[in-house]
Amino acid sequence: MKRFLTLSIVFTIAMMTAACSSNAGEKESSTDKYPAKTLNAVIPFGPGGGTDLYLRKIMEIMQKEDIYTDSIKIENREGGSGAVGWGFLETKKGDPYFVGPTSGSFFTTPLVSETAFSYDSFTPIALMGADDLFFLVKGESKYGSLEDFIEATKSGKKMKIGGVGQVSDEMIVPNLFAKEAGFDFDYVPFQGAGELTSALLSDSLDAIVGNPARSMGQIEGGLMKPLAFSGLERLKQLEDVPTFTELGYDVNISQPRGVVLPADIDDEVKDWWIDAMKKVAETDEWKKYILDNGMSDYILFGDDFSEFLEETNTKFKDSLESANQ
Repeated sequence: MKRFLTLSIVFTIAMMTAACSSNAGEKESSTDKYPAKTLNAVIPFGPGGGTDLYLRKIMEIMQKEDIYTDSIKIENREGGSGAVGWGFLETKKGDPYFVGPTSGSFFTTPLVSETAFSYDSFTPIALMGADDLFFLVKGESKYGSLEDFIEATKSGKKMKIGGVGQVSDEMIVPNLFAKEAGFDFDYVPFQGAGELTSALLSDSLDAIVGNPARSMGQIEGGLMKPLAFSGLERLKQLEDVPTFTELGYDVNISQPRGVVLPADIDDEVKDWWIDAMKKVAETDEWKKYILDNGMSDYILFGDDFSEFLEETNTKFKDSLESANQ
């Protein structure tokens, strides 16, 4: 009897020890220990572009400031206007060790192609800024204001407006503007900014759209004249240029510089990332990056960012449908 009791006690203790060990193991693999391994930053475009540069800068700041204490691996998975990279990220559902960016193609590619993902296939973390666009005419143009430009369209002149990309934010902005102002135009797409600029300066185009980073030099040199800005607020570097919105036109679509994780991420990890992006946004290095690159200081987190993505997708979708009518 004593032998049986002794064996029972030993068995009970062994089971309790195993349960404790099991619970300890579970806790170690929980989000309490996040981050615990290498982070994979997936960029759906090649090195050196705007999307590549801003996500790399965020990753750099996270390591400099000891926000992400493990290693970070950055991988460019370009192709299909972002379809390859975001398609890969979409397959990583539930994995908190993958992260990606957003851009105009984040919306347009799923809208015009058959992709396995759409803007809502991911966990929205933060909007860290935005690339908005200037509406530009030649420096010596007779159009001194947006109203001058609109007035010219009423005389029967069909304007030619150029931008980079067949389906991009640079096509969407003039489409929204024309719809709001009530005029028709021909959109002329270009492969690169150099060709676009040359077309405007040689009078092959009446106007173009372009982001501040690539347009600022020509504006300061007097080669180009900005009539309006698509941001919600005026750009600090050119505060005399009004926004479309303040002029009475609902044109404020932008290229969102955001951060997303795969779908089905634990709420604790999502909260960790939101807090991490708040820390990045408060650093002097990130504030300087926004200023140096002519980005709009437009920052949102979590649910606010999710609402922004939904609204932006609707604007892209409506404009694309309008352009195809």
